Amino acid sequence: MVSWFRRARERLDAPRLKPRNDQRAMERVDLHELSPKLPAYLAQAAYLQLTFFETLGHVVASAPTTEAKIALARVADRALDKHEALVAEIVRRGDDPAKAMEPFRAGVDEFQRVTRGNDWYENLVTCYVTAGFLDDFFVLLGAGYTGEAATRSVAVFRRPSGSEDLVALIQAGIDANPRLGSRLAMWGRRLVGDTMLVARSALVFGANHDTDEARIEPVFTELIAAHTRRMDALGLTA
Repeated sequence: MVSWFRRARERLDAPRLKPRNDQRAMERVDLHELSPKLPAYLAQAAYLQLTFFETLGHVVASAPTTEAKIALARVADRALDKHEALVAEIVRRGDDPAKAMEPFRAGVDEFQRVTRGNDWYENLVTCYVTAGFLDDFFVLLGAGYTGEAATRSVAVFRRPSGSEDLVALIQAGIDANPRLGSRLAMWGRRLVGDTMLVARSALVFGANHDTDEARIEPVFTELIAAHTRRMDALGLTA
């Protein structure tokens, strides 16, 4: 995983797609042949949720109003709940959570570093875009597993994330300063490339690169379409 972030950090240009209303499209793509073993899936996802909680904690600390702090605390609690639910699955398998997550720490920490915004509003967009994209991705990735543990794990990513609180805070900032919108739209576009990289790092590629790329192309097309809908909710161009 770490190798993705030790490259020269070539940016991925996210395709510009029109928003789609068919949410069921997210269920029709298939990643099972590229899915890692379930313990790795659980560990990487659990560590990502932990970093979301950590990032949200910093955003709470720098919030300009008490109302914003309360709203963001709700979002942070939901990220922590997801982390704890995934950790419970790791423990249920008889594994040590810290040891299981350790191989993913360096790569995910680097992802957290490169997606850190320059100000409070950019960090709100980071929380909104990266968590939403990766929740969608881990739902798709988990669809290839069987058994109750897999079913419970995928259900974790379907839980409410508090995105409506993030949208309200970001929208309030744009309403107060319309020039903020164009900057946040640009920041959102940059985030997608880095988030796609961390998503791809979870996949196990085979010897046939062309076949694997053809298989994942529709997956990421649907993920980008979902991202576009999230940006549309803010009135921003994805």
